[in-house]
Amino acid sequence: MKLISATQLRFGLVGVGNTLVDALGYALLVTLGVPLFVANFASTTTGMLLSFTLNRNFTFRAKDGDVRRQALLFFGVTAFGLWVVQAAIIFAVTAAFPGVNLLIPKFAGIAVGLVWNYVLYNKVVFRQRPAAAEPPVAEVTHD
Repeated sequence: MKLISATQLRFGLVGVGNTLVDALGYALLVTLGVPLFVANFASTTTGMLLSFTLNRNFTFRAKDGDVRRQALLFFGVTAFGLWVVQAAIIFAVTAAFPGVNLLIPKFAGIAVGLVWNYVLYNKVVFRQRPAAAEPPVAEVTHD
């Protein structure tokens, strides 16, 4: 029995890559004097664009799907995961364990968000649609 699938491994690699792009881009921009909000917006947007491109082409290999549909679904799923799912987990863990180190709820939120993203990217955003069946060809008889 496999612990993780090839797709899950690719998803993890892409996640590490776009997280590094986000974090390093943010650090570079802040070091160059870019305001924090602008630096964060630019770095997270770059990370999300990279994530979409790599997840579409490398992780889920969904190059044949409608890119506009996939992009809208991807950004909707990702934004909801970041701003609603992750926030709810952070709130729940903080409420359940008052005084816990502030990184514990954040990492819990990230972990749940990863599962959220993977499942919805796989089942909705980059879902492989079965190839359309060819209509049967009528036999021509010559009498």
